[in-house]
Amino acid sequence: MVDDVGFGLLLDRQQCLALLRTASLGRVIFTHRAMPAVRPVRFSVVDEAVVFAVPTGSPLYAGARDAVVAFEADDFAADFGAGWYVSILGRATEPAVDDTEVACLCPCPSPAGRRFLRIPVEAVTGHRIACHADVTPRNQ
Repeated sequence: MVDDVGFGLLLDRQQCLALLRTASLGRVIFTHRAMPAVRPVRFSVVDEAVVFAVPTGSPLYAGARDAVVAFEADDFAADFGAGWYVSILGRATEPAVDDTEVACLCPCPSPAGRRFLRIPVEAVTGHRIACHADVTPRNQ
């Protein structure tokens, strides 16, 4: 692991996937009406892919389905002193399995009118951040 220009220690692929498996809330970054958009989602990691439920009539479903998207999850201490973040890139598709099989893997129930999207981990980056800031007040 190396320091990546002040962003903390760079994590390898397996470390990134292990950290993603500890989280349940992440953000999908996609294009909506030719503009960047971000939506929070509850997700699971299945094999080497992120899977989440999405309403079929939503901008997220329309903008992410069959498109290359980014996904990010993180966990930081309450004072932002330490933590990690992982970002992935991949083409979001609907899983080729029955929704009921996928629903068992997702942390949220899937009411009627929802589908599942799967983002395979085609590219991944992650960093572990530790705060080494000087805590001495500036006035002293």
